[in-house]
Amino acid sequence: MQKYPALKNDLLLRAARGEKVPRPPIWVMRQAGRYLPEYHEAKGSLNFFECCRSPEVASMLTIQPVIRYEGLIDAAIIFSDILVIPQAMGMQVEMLDGKGPHFPEPLNSPNDAQYIAIMRKEVDVEKELDYVYRAISLTRRKLQGRVPLIGFCGAPWTLLCYMVEGGGSKMFVQAKKWIYEYPAASKALLQKIAQICVEYLALQVASGAQFIQVFDSLAGELSPSSFASFSLPYLRYISAGLRTRLINMGLLPIPMSVFAKGAWYALDDLCISGYDVVSLDWLHNPAQAMEIAKSRVTIQGNFDPGILYGSRAAITEAVQTMVEGFQGGKQGWIANLGHGITPFVNPEDLAFLFKEIHRLAAS
Repeated sequence: MQKYPALKNDLLLRAARGEKVPRPPIWVMRQAGRYLPEYHEAKGSLNFFECCRSPEVASMLTIQPVIRYEGLIDAAIIFSDILVIPQAMGMQVEMLDGKGPHFPEPLNSPNDAQYIAIMRKEVDVEKELDYVYRAISLTRRKLQGRVPLIGFCGAPWTLLCYMVEGGGSKMFVQAKKWIYEYPAASKALLQKIAQICVEYLALQVASGAQFIQVFDSLAGELSPSSFASFSLPYLRYISAGLRTRLINMGLLPIPMSVFAKGAWYALDDLCISGYDVVSLDWLHNPAQAMEIAKSRVTIQGNFDPGILYGSRAAITEAVQTMVEGFQGGKQGWIANLGHGITPFVNPEDLAFLFKEIHRLAAS
């Protein structure tokens, strides 16, 4: 593992470990991205995945919010995408303007030649996703210890959805067909993805990631019983497998967070799933979430991203509610949105949110 400058701001890591902190650490999902004018300037004519595959560009985009919000946020998250794993598995993925991710040839059934090929393929995770590791190493050097760097991956269930739907969906017809008509094949695919996730995350840590988040962004499309069968076991596999893999590599385990968007019914199970941090979407009540967590994990979240379209008074009110709900915020809370920053947000309104968290949670 490379050596990097000493970390000057370890607030996120301390909070993730459950320690008392002078104020809650802050970062937000999708903080590096299209809402920032400097993102579009740096991106230029490159498409989304070209940005991901260029360590220099990905590093630049990762650091942009750290520079803009200097002293207000406490982490950087590497600029990448959850769908690099299906790409590494041999699937073609495009990012279409105005539509989002698109798989020209999604998986149709377990008899599909592409499914069979994917299940037989031995994925060289180190080789296929080398550009992510190089971006992480470069970013760690550029950060000079200002804040920790977060690495991430998509969860197996969420990745399966994209792989069989061919992109985003409202009905998730194909994903539901897979788990209810082909449960054994679905579980085999989920397990293969989970194994790749473990190695992918371990190599991110070896490259310099200091905190890991697993995004199960489509968890809410599952019923409680289906979540227990098709999501939770693989989230647990990743948390346990990553710790074991890091130890075998001679590396110390680092804090891990899980974000199962929409799976409000599973909060208690997530608190004992092997993660240090459970990230909440905005449908959770903070005080109730803290009561369920019972200090077993640190809670992360969970501002409605939509408040950033509202007035400054509404933002202040939301911060007051969160600080009260998270018991003052000095232990067991990492401030974040309940999902990623949405389009057309004014960066100055986000800065105001950060300042209000500082002001109200540090008092």
